[in-house]
Amino acid sequence: MRYSLNWRTKLKNNKLYEYFYRVAFALIIGLFTGLGAVGFRKLIDFFKNIYFGQGEHLLSSSLGHYYIILVPMAGGLIVGPLTYFFAREAKGHGVPEVMAAIAVRGGKIRPRVVMVKALASAVCIGSGGSVGREGPIVQIGAAIGSLLGQLFNVPTQKMRALVACGAAGGIAATFNAPIGGVLFALEVVLGDFTGSYMMLVIISSVTASVVGRIFLGNAPAFLVPAYPLNHPIELLLYGLLGIICGIFAVMYIKVLYRFEDMFDGIKVVPEYLKPVLGGLLIGCIGLYFPQIFGVGYDSIELAITGKMVLTTTAALVLLKLLATSITIGSGGSGGVFAPGLYMGSMLGASIGYLFHFMLPGMAITPAAFALVGMGAVFAGSAHAPMTAIIMLFEMSSDYHIILPLMIACVISSVVAKSIYNENIYVVKLLRRGLDIEAARKPDILKNVLVKDVMTSQIETLPGEFSVQKAWKHVSGSPHRGFPVVSDEGFVQGIITRDELEKGAAGADKVKHLFEFSCQQLVTVSPYEPISAAAKRMDDFNVGRLPVVDPENNKKIIGLLSRTDIISAYSRGLLQTDDLGESFVHGHSPVEK
Repeated sequence: MRYSLNWRTKLKNNKLYEYFYRVAFALIIGLFTGLGAVGFRKLIDFFKNIYFGQGEHLLSSSLGHYYIILVPMAGGLIVGPLTYFFAREAKGHGVPEVMAAIAVRGGKIRPRVVMVKALASAVCIGSGGSVGREGPIVQIGAAIGSLLGQLFNVPTQKMRALVACGAAGGIAATFNAPIGGVLFALEVVLGDFTGSYMMLVIISSVTASVVGRIFLGNAPAFLVPAYPLNHPIELLLYGLLGIICGIFAVMYIKVLYRFEDMFDGIKVVPEYLKPVLGGLLIGCIGLYFPQIFGVGYDSIELAITGKMVLTTTAALVLLKLLATSITIGSGGSGGVFAPGLYMGSMLGASIGYLFHFMLPGMAITPAAFALVGMGAVFAGSAHAPMTAIIMLFEMSSDYHIILPLMIACVISSVVAKSIYNENIYVVKLLRRGLDIEAARKPDILKNVLVKDVMTSQIETLPGEFSVQKAWKHVSGSPHRGFPVVSDEGFVQGIITRDELEKGAAGADKVKHLFEFSCQQLVTVSPYEPISAAAKRMDDFNVGRLPVVDPENNKKIIGLLSRTDIISAYSRGLLQTDDLGESFVHGHSPVEK
């Protein structure tokens, strides 16, 4: 029996065993996320057929073409109560909720989110809601990763990795873009390119992409003709497009959340019925411009292949912005990534037509600007130029456009960030009071205790010493601070070398140390984290703290200085890397 137990313990501590579990978890998440993406698309098609197929058959005979107005309202009648009563986090575009789960909840997402988000988003998109499917599948994939981690009681650090695996798999399967999925998870969702995350995220993304290709085909998301660079000066035009897209991206963010505020301010309508009101407005727009319904990939493909005219593309830029803001603001469920691509393609096509009109010898292919505009608007709104560049390249399989794409995406991201510091996902969290950037930064000092870095070999001074005698006693000492103790060894105060030197040269030289030393004594326990001690130093403006016995807070056992805290910072970095070293059977550094 003991032999068997030792064998199992050794196996759990074996690195090969550990890597096997990591890879297995990433494969499982990629597999289920890929299947989830396929199922989600089928579910959207199912509801689209119900609302626009069977709905037209039932309603058009009595209402004519105006039946379209009722379709988004009917979808809102389901989406609102579904998200309100079963999973509030399923409302909206999904990605911010995943970011918050990773940053502040240790990657934990409620399992019910998978079903509620899938159903609510499929109904919303299928009934004409002007949102994308990438946000929901990111949240669904992240919830799958979180569920697996919770079932196996995975440590927090590794739970975050599993959630990121699900997010990457969702993007990879949705757009047939495995590299883009990896970058989206790292650059947008995690905000971290840590190598330990990257291996698992890549495995999950590739697996999900393979599953998607098996069921949905191996074709790129958009079929784009080759768009060669016709003239070097054309790069300047793409740079100008990047500036315009960056400005528009900020407009997109502000308008989106302005509509959210507007709907929040409507108190006469219950929150769970506001998607019905939003559906009414969407239906009115769609009555004349049905291109704004749903994800809109068909319209995107028309724009990037040059099959739309300037008046249509220009109108759809603003109408899609309005429709998406209404859908999300009223409480619909769906992503903001695809609408950004849609608006970027229409904006790029419109600018391309204008460039072609003014400079026909340089801007020969206006549709090429539509493709670049897609990436540039996303790069500006998400502050993620790397993800935009790689994803658009994967989605189009057109290497010729990579240089204009790089220029426009980088410029758009820089312009957008210089105008408005937060991206479209972070803004939603800030409005809820969550500073995601601060939450992402780990408090590495909380992993190191005072006892681990304090100075145990301390030099104390008797409280009965005069200041002058004490100065003579320590004048050759290398220490800078000295606890003052009673005859029983109890701490009475603390004094620094500089204070002693100054006191010995003045009228205080005959005073006893316990009178002269700092009487507002601030101490720390050996089992407190360094972060707490550092805060105490800052609050009381002191440079060192006596470390006292937890059983007797008058008995000094060490001294903690600012230098010790600097040393603790380095130690904290090492322990943060070691957190959850065992993927399945993790334990904390203290338990080690």
